[in-house]
Amino acid sequence: QMQLVESGGGLVQPGGSLTLSCAASGFTLDGYSIGWFRQAPGKEREGVSCISNIDKSTYYADSVKGRITISLDSAKNTVYLKMNSLKPEDTAVYCCATDSSGVPVMTDDKSWYDYWGQGTQVTVSS
Repeated sequence: QMQLVESGGGLVQPGGSLTLSCAASGFTLDGYSIGWFRQAPGKEREGVSCISNIDKSTYYADSVKGRITISLDSAKNTVYLKMNSLKPEDTAVYCCATDSSGVPVMTDDKSWYDYWGQGTQVTVSS
């Protein structure tokens, strides 16, 4: 069964850090780009970051640039999202998705992506 499973979310104080994981099973991430999205209650889904498993090029949304680092461990078939200096406005459900084009761009069209995970909750609060 081909699936993506996110983990690593939780409750963190403002200024804190979290590292999210997106583990793929049933298929290899070779040739894909993998994106992280987030959706807060009452808000539209936002593309946060993505990475190409072809050339490891990356994309970051302006809202997270400088605070978030995306990386990929091919041996573990897993993508990580390291988040620092977290703010209350980073509170959301974070999901990963794969794009078979392999290009590190993000689109609002959910149907563009091949597989989606179920998401992991990140709450930034004191």
